[in-house]
Amino acid sequence: MKAINPATDELIKEYTEHTVEQVNEIIGLTDAEQKKWRTTGFAHRRELMYKAAGVLHKNIDKYARLITIEMGKVINESKAEIEKCAWVCEYYADNAEKFLADEMVETDAGKSFVAFEPIGVVLAVMPWNFPFWQVFRFAAPALMAGNGGVLKHASNVPGCALAIEEVFHKAGFPKNIFRTMLISSKLVGGVIENPLVRAVTLTGSEPAGMSVASIAGRELKKTVLELGGSDPFIVLEDADLPACVATSATARMINAGQSCIAAKRFIVVESQLAEFEKQQTAIMKSLKIGDPLDESSKVGAMARMDLLEELDEQVQKSIEMGAKLLCGGKKADRPGTFYEPTVLTNVKKGMPAYEQETFGPVSAIIPVKDAEEAITVANDSVFGLGGSLWSKDLKKAEALARRIETGAVFINGMTKSDPRLPFGGVKKSGYGRELSHYGIKEFVNIKSIWIA
Repeated sequence: MKAINPATDELIKEYTEHTVEQVNEIIGLTDAEQKKWRTTGFAHRRELMYKAAGVLHKNIDKYARLITIEMGKVINESKAEIEKCAWVCEYYADNAEKFLADEMVETDAGKSFVAFEPIGVVLAVMPWNFPFWQVFRFAAPALMAGNGGVLKHASNVPGCALAIEEVFHKAGFPKNIFRTMLISSKLVGGVIENPLVRAVTLTGSEPAGMSVASIAGRELKKTVLELGGSDPFIVLEDADLPACVATSATARMINAGQSCIAAKRFIVVESQLAEFEKQQTAIMKSLKIGDPLDESSKVGAMARMDLLEELDEQVQKSIEMGAKLLCGGKKADRPGTFYEPTVLTNVKKGMPAYEQETFGPVSAIIPVKDAEEAITVANDSVFGLGGSLWSKDLKKAEALARRIETGAVFINGMTKSDPRLPFGGVKKSGYGRELSHYGIKEFVNIKSIWIA
C-alpha cells in the first residue's frame, strides 16, 4: 500500500498491508476490549475524549501536514479539519451521557423506560477527501456510546489512518478499542461477515455503498451510508447577489471541489443569471492554484489522476452537448493532479454536469425561469444530500426548503456538517444519520424495559 503525494507524484511511504489472519486478530482484540469498555462510566469516557481533543489541538500542524501531503488539500483547510475533529470530540464528551440517558415512558407498568446500550464492534469504511473528519464524526459518538471501532480507510491515506489510531492511544483509550486495518477493498466483505462485527458505517461512492449494504444485508447487520451528492444551490430573484456569489465559490471550491456536500448545481433564475455568471467566473479565475503546503494557495491538487481524468471527461462531454465554458476546463499546466477552477453555464438535462456528481472544481450553472422551476430542477437528481437556497424572503425560502428532497437545506448560507445537526441524505445519497443525538443513537440497542 503506497501513499503518493498528488501535488508532486512523489512516493511518501509504502505500508505493509494486514493479512486476513491479522485482521481477524484485530477484530477479536477489539471485541474483547469492547466488552470491558461498555462497563465504563460516562465520566471516564468523557475524560479520555477530552484528552483526544487535546491531542488533536496539540498536534494540529503535524496532522494537517499529513492530510495535505497524502490527499492534496491546501494546508489551511487541513488545519480547519483537525480543529473540527477536536470540536466533535468535545461535543460528544459534553453531550453523550445526556443523549443516552434512560427515557421514561408512561405505560400501564409500574415503570417503563427506553435504555440505549452499546451494540459492539462497528466497522467504519471511510473515504480520502476528509481523512480525519469523516472518521472522527463516527468514532467520537461510537466510543462515547460504549462501542468499539475498526477502521478500513481509503488506500491512498494510510498515514492518516494510523495517525487517527495514534490519537486515541495518546489520549489514553484502551489500546484495542479503536483499531486501524490496512487492507484493500476486496477484504471488506470478509470483515463484514465476521460475527464479531455488529454493524457498518460507510462514507463513499454509490457502488461502494451498494456493495457494503448488500453484504451487510445478507448478514442482517445494520448500516449507515453517506454516499454521493449533487447539491443544488438555488439563486432566486431577491437573493443578495454579492453574498450569494462569494459563498457559491467557497461552497464549490472547498477541498478543490472534492466534497459530497459541495454546491455542484447552481440553479439561477434568469433575472440574476448574467450577473451571477460574471461574478462567479471572476472569483473562480482569481483563485490561486499552488503548492498545497503554501498558505497562500487557494486551490490544491485533486487526490488522484484517475479522478481528474474522469472529471475532465464530464466537462468535455457537457461542452460537446451544448454547455458554455466560461473559464477553466482543463488540467492546470503544472506537475501533479491540479485542475483549473471551471465554470460551465447553459447546463441542461442529459449533460454529465447536470446528471452526475462532479467531484472536483467545476461549477455547473443551470438557468431557470422562476422559483417553481428551480425546485423542480433541484429535485431532478438521483442524489439528495444537501442544498442551499438564497432569498431575502425568509418565510418563502423556508416553505421552498421543505419541498427540496435532501437531508439538509441551508438558507442564505453554505451547506456544511455541524456536530449539533444530523447529517445524511436520501435517495442515492444514502440513509441513516451521523452527528447530533440522532447519530449517536444509530449504533446502540434501543431497548424497552417494562417493570410490573
